Amino acid sequence: MKSDSSTIIRGFRPSDRAAVRELCCRTGFLGNAIDPVYEDRELFADFLTTWYTDHEPESSFVIEMNGKLCGYLLGSRRPLLNQLYSFQQNVVLFVRALLRYPRYNPASRRFILWMVKHGWREVPAAPSRMPHFHINLLPEARKISTTRALMSAYLSYLYRCGEKKVYGQIVTFESRRGERMFERYGFKVMNRAEITKYRAYYPESVYLSTVIKTLETAEPLSAYSSSRS
Repeated sequence: MKSDSSTIIRGFRPSDRAAVRELCCRTGFLGNAIDPVYEDRELFADFLTTWYTDHEPESSFVIEMNGKLCGYLLGSRRPLLNQLYSFQQNVVLFVRALLRYPRYNPASRRFILWMVKHGWREVPAAPSRMPHFHINLLPEARKISTTRALMSAYLSYLYRCGEKKVYGQIVTFESRRGERMFERYGFKVMNRAEITKYRAYYPESVYLSTVIKTLETAEPLSAYSSSRS
């Protein structure tokens, strides 16, 4: 699928794995590099991308701009297997983080402590038996047209597979009103929770919002979904 002459939306390929992991770390701190918050890029990328790239690659899509991977949507339509994998992975990654903890800098140690004390409490509720997605874009790909094309590719894929609904969890804050953007495409905000791990680095309140959409068609998304009217 193409959105313009230099931008391509396509399915994830195994050769994209390293680029997806790199992009995950480059955008992990409110759209910027995760390093000031957590220095261990390997564990950070493992936590956020491994299921999608290694175990369900057929449900993910990427954006190429001038031959460079500039964004991705990591999706899953196997929620039960994803949850079982995540439980096991979380235990393994936690042990690995503890073993590395003495070598971490103070910021990384604060991040680990936040995960243990607050992380599980600050994630808003989400449906347990529904496909979902995560989306990350480099600055040059953060446009309505590219976001719409990427979401269209994934939603059409889900519709063709017989799925009825989908949800995502998106980070929102005052200067990045992601909820409003997703509402354009027929998503409804289910709930949101404030995420406190960024308070030492960012002056505004930061939220994680759960958004849900009913899949009504396999056609590309319009600028404003008819379900909103």
